[in-house]
Amino acid sequence: MTTSWTMTIDCADPARVARFWSTALGYVEADPPTGWSTWENWLVDHGVPEDEWGDGASLADPSGVLPSITFMKVPEARTAKNRLHLDLQVSGGRDKPAEVRESAIRQEVARLIDAGATVVHEVAQNGVLDHFWMADPEGNDFCVV
Repeated sequence: MTTSWTMTIDCADPARVARFWSTALGYVEADPPTGWSTWENWLVDHGVPEDEWGDGASLADPSGVLPSITFMKVPEARTAKNRLHLDLQVSGGRDKPAEVRESAIRQEVARLIDAGATVVHEVAQNGVLDHFWMADPEGNDFCVV
């Protein structure tokens, strides 16, 4: 038996970080829970003060297959390297020719930089590009492989 799961990312600005990850992953804003027509209705019905309405954001895979991602506002900044991160697998796999992999990786890195990411480190193995270690707009680590 498997367990259903989602991922939560702590951040200072949930809307900003959610926009970035929506662009990076092709995810969409998650629908409100069953029984509510809007997130605002859900927040009101659950007594969430209006000044806390921006304290979270949620994204979903538009196909409904992959896990959802939630973004939660926290007061503290990130202080160390993530122990868990996403690998965006864009190159088609390590069985592809190095030049094909490198082209796909570099194109995705450029797209993500335009969306607000930064490059932390370009990683090569035996003189061949393997992946980029990157950071989202708030410094959360991920890789483009």
